[in-house]
Amino acid sequence: MSELSKTYNPQEHEQQLYEWWEAQGYFKPETLVEKGLAAPDGKRFCITMPPPNVTGVLHLGQAMTAAIEDLMTRYYRMRGCETLFLPGSDHAGIATQNVVERELAKEGLTRHDLGREAFVARVWQWKERTGARITDQHRRLGISCDWERERFTLDAGLSRAVRRAFCTLYERDLIYRGPYMVNWCPRCESAISDLEVIPHEHDSHLWTIRYPLISADWKGPQHPWGSGRWAEGATQFIEMATTRPETIVGDSGVAVHPDDARWHKLVGSEAVLPVIGRRIPIVGDDVVDPAFGTGAVKVTPAHDPTDYEIGMRHHLPQIDVMSDTATMNAEAGPYAGLDRDACRKAIVADFEKEGLLVKIEAYHHTVGHCQRCDTVIEPRISTQWFVRTKSLAEQAMEVVRSGEMRIIPERFEKVYFHWMENIRDWCISRQLWWGHRIPVWYCDACGYQWSASEDPTTCPQCGNSAIRQDEDVLDTWFSSGLWPFSTLGWPDEEAPDLQRYFPNDMRETGYDILFFWVARETMLSLALLGCAPYSTVYLHGLIRDEHGRKISKSMPDAWKYDPLYIIEEYGTDALRYTLTTSSTPGNDMNLDPRRLEGARNFANKLWQAARFILMNVDETSAVSWDAESLLLEDRWILSRLHRLIGDVFALMEAQQYGEAGRHVRDFLWDEFCDWYLEAVKVRLYGDVEAEKNVPRAVLLTVLERSLRLLHPFMPFVTEALWQALPAASKPGEALIVAPWPLQDAALLDDEAEAQMAVLMELVRGIRNARAEYDVPAGKRVAATLAAGALAPVLAARREVLIQLARLDPEALTIVAEAEPLSQAASVVAGELVAYLPLAGLVDLVAERARLQKLLANLDDRIAVSEGRLAGPFTEKAPAAVVERERARLAEMQAEAAQLREQLARSANGE
Repeated sequence: MSELSKTYNPQEHEQQLYEWWEAQGYFKPETLVEKGLAAPDGKRFCITMPPPNVTGVLHLGQAMTAAIEDLMTRYYRMRGCETLFLPGSDHAGIATQNVVERELAKEGLTRHDLGREAFVARVWQWKERTGARITDQHRRLGISCDWERERFTLDAGLSRAVRRAFCTLYERDLIYRGPYMVNWCPRCESAISDLEVIPHEHDSHLWTIRYPLISADWKGPQHPWGSGRWAEGATQFIEMATTRPETIVGDSGVAVHPDDARWHKLVGSEAVLPVIGRRIPIVGDDVVDPAFGTGAVKVTPAHDPTDYEIGMRHHLPQIDVMSDTATMNAEAGPYAGLDRDACRKAIVADFEKEGLLVKIEAYHHTVGHCQRCDTVIEPRISTQWFVRTKSLAEQAMEVVRSGEMRIIPERFEKVYFHWMENIRDWCISRQLWWGHRIPVWYCDACGYQWSASEDPTTCPQCGNSAIRQDEDVLDTWFSSGLWPFSTLGWPDEEAPDLQRYFPNDMRETGYDILFFWVARETMLSLALLGCAPYSTVYLHGLIRDEHGRKISKSMPDAWKYDPLYIIEEYGTDALRYTLTTSSTPGNDMNLDPRRLEGARNFANKLWQAARFILMNVDETSAVSWDAESLLLEDRWILSRLHRLIGDVFALMEAQQYGEAGRHVRDFLWDEFCDWYLEAVKVRLYGDVEAEKNVPRAVLLTVLERSLRLLHPFMPFVTEALWQALPAASKPGEALIVAPWPLQDAALLDDEAEAQMAVLMELVRGIRNARAEYDVPAGKRVAATLAAGALAPVLAARREVLIQLARLDPEALTIVAEAEPLSQAASVVAGELVAYLPLAGLVDLVAERARLQKLLANLDDRIAVSEGRLAGPFTEKAPAAVVERERARLAEMQAEAAQLREQLARSANGE
């Protein structure tokens, strides 16, 4: 048996162990069955990894997801389940296309210079070059995926699934094409999802403008726009505030709240739209906030989601005034050809010239930006492909109501229901080249439109070959929404993996994409397979820095939150333990580097404890004992171990993973290392060889079971230590597939736990007294223990007390009852009292002088405080300040009373 190094060095073990696990086939469910580690017809556990973007570098959120998912997988593998953790990556349409377009820009090219086919080929080349990066980073995290089943959302099999899904929904009239309000990125020239819109704070302006009203005296402008006389003759105006003057030319109405006394009389009348000169109605709508601006708002249905809804209710025209690149089109009249920012400046200047600009105010508000290129998004009406979601959302809510699919934590069910009840049709088309091209064809000869799973060569209606495929590609979320079953072989309903592992058991992800991904997976699974995609949804929170700030690449210290940096600095196990135990379901966590240091120290503490144990055992050491040979500390630690096993099992089954991991750490550090290891040194370092066998067996047993409990949280250090244990002390060939430990109720010992609790309380009290009197660590002290009924128990463990409390063996007396000793410190532990003669602890004369000096100083401060509280201070000072002074006085009085007690104990004859 080789000796362990003095400290744990993760770099010496992690890659070697991972490669060994993979080579042994432990990540494959078939191997588990073949080796008898999982029953062929027993329980299964399947989880599919949320596919990270192929463009990506692993960030902390993905690291947390992967760590929690792997924790679950390792737990169920050890439980004897046939486990499948299926990995993969997402083609990430917009993100990937943007990356490659930036590469082309460096060469002075655009995608249009290459053409669609050549550009897509170029993206595939880039993917083959860089796509393995995210996979390699997951391996560094120790993720036990079946890499032979790794999937990519543009794989041939998944592409077939996407086409089949689209065609099925199209045939059921659940997919349609039509105009709708979308988020439009002028840089990407594509619609983007709500998830891809990132809100940024902007310091801008609020412009108050006015439109002239049609009246008996004024029927409209008599002079051209820009003349300075456009509104000449108008006598009535309606004023409104806007943050987007550039969209004025697209207005088709003005809205006021119907109950707003300032404006309600104007409902039904008409204003004249500046610049364009068309008449627009004034409508009453409850959505208008009377407190915003003047209480009246311009309505631009083609360029604002709220205005779109107002326009639909009041049948207002939708006038799109911008091109795909956010330049003004012909509908903008004299501003056509300007970009939207230049148009804003020009139109504000012209409004001022025409006397229609009332005022400009500073205004701070939130503006949506494209996640991929940071361009300000443009809400606009666009003809796109949509999924009808109303009926699908109702089914998706029903599986949660019925319990078929459970959401953890339960409070997020309300969020889920709120989103589903207010769902809008899902825009699934994107104006990109990289992605799943929409499987719809158009016949130029007869105008027929159809969807097909396979590429057609002729029109099924007229037989003509003049057909063309839709230019758009599908939203990435459409293909990732099929992930739980497309990765298992669907649409082949007889596919072995689909038959065996669907529905999945778990979806683990951040709560921020509950709607954007989980809800869509659920709707698509119900529509295409008739059931929920998984039985449980486990939501974790977001990761913030130690100050609670959102972590972003722009932070000056962003580098220290890079998972790969953390792995190099602290080790993979420290990162995994921190991520899995520092958060609770659905709650954000602050990542304090001190937690990472604590986790690294824990791994090293465990390593050094194991090293001590292995230095005191050998390959022939037994791991069994006679019950009669167990001493108090043995019975206690075995009872605590099996109580821990029961508690951790219950917590793991309840998905309280963080609490489970903290329980294991507390047991190993606070009970096993700090108490039991120290207690058994009496026997291990003793001269009686026969007395060493039981503590050796107990040490090996507790360590081995604890390593099994800790393995899902810290896989590398636990496997490295487990491999170093004597063969007779462990089951099987690897910890990763060792059986999850079971509680042995026969070893639960309430009496031993109660007795050891008193002993530990006594030792802590003696240690505190030593610290209070500043007794040197190496000095042994005398003690008289009045232990009552526990006297025989403590007498039997006399050597342990001496070892743990640094007592003088020649001056330790253990009796049932004893008279209180003068000039002695007393320590109370339950019904037990220990008396420590002060003469053996301190120089009594010097100690009394020190205490008297402290007390005199404290009495002076008490007198000052009492004087303040007895005077006008209490009436003049704020109540909070007075209360703080009273609390300070109470603390000083308590401290003075304690000093007087110490003086009394040290007084001769008192």
